[in-house]
Amino acid sequence: MAVEFCSIASGSSGNCIYVGTKHTRILIDAGVSGKRITQGLAELSTKGEQIDALFITHEHLDHIKGAGILSRKFDIPIYATMGTWEAMEQQIGRIHPQNKRFVYQGETCVINDICIKPFEIPHDAAEPVGYRISAEKTSVAIATDIGHVTDCVRENISGCKLILLEANHDEEMVRKGSYPWHLKQRILGEKGHLSNKTAGALLAEIMSGETERVFLGHLSEENNTPYLAYDTVENVLNENKIKVGTYLKMDMALRHSNSARIEL
Repeated sequence: MAVEFCSIASGSSGNCIYVGTKHTRILIDAGVSGKRITQGLAELSTKGEQIDALFITHEHLDHIKGAGILSRKFDIPIYATMGTWEAMEQQIGRIHPQNKRFVYQGETCVINDICIKPFEIPHDAAEPVGYRISAEKTSVAIATDIGHVTDCVRENISGCKLILLEANHDEEMVRKGSYPWHLKQRILGEKGHLSNKTAGALLAEIMSGETERVFLGHLSEENNTPYLAYDTVENVLNENKIKVGTYLKMDMALRHSNSARIEL
């Protein structure tokens, strides 16, 4: 086994992703309670004190809610961009100085046998990033909270064996929904979230024989459903002659429970 992947939580109410190898275990985001994350890890036969590092994508609460608690309880280093640290530090509480670590967009960080590359994403946060994680000859990409598709996003998710990609909303559901206009503008804007159709189009554009698994994540509770997200993305892929279920498998990253545990 080179890399193990599991989404512990994914959605507008909280996000946490586990990636591990035989020697190293990391989390991407901790946007649900420390208790919930600990329970999710237990289902993976992993304890909190076995986590080597926690990487944060940006400072919004659905990505940092349990970060401070986990770091203090299990002595876990937290890695984030300088802008993210400045924006989140007061929210997560006191972190031991040795556990305050920095990452820089485009520069690879090495934790034992895992390489983690943060890459710039367009979102309404201080200095948000996605992550491309590599071990052995396998790469995994975590790309959510994307207002629009950029060359940087395309480049960093291309060629990954597994991709967790945001399929946040159905555009018509947003437009016809009950949200105030300013919130609708934020979601649909250049620094908001990726729609189902745009997620499908991005996958169709970058898909190659190297990608075997796709997880659709960070779904809106109000403006999407798992069935609608899956169906929309699958239809876009079919239109581009990419068949789900042959060499490519697609799953949902669940909101309130661990998703499928994948070994790559």
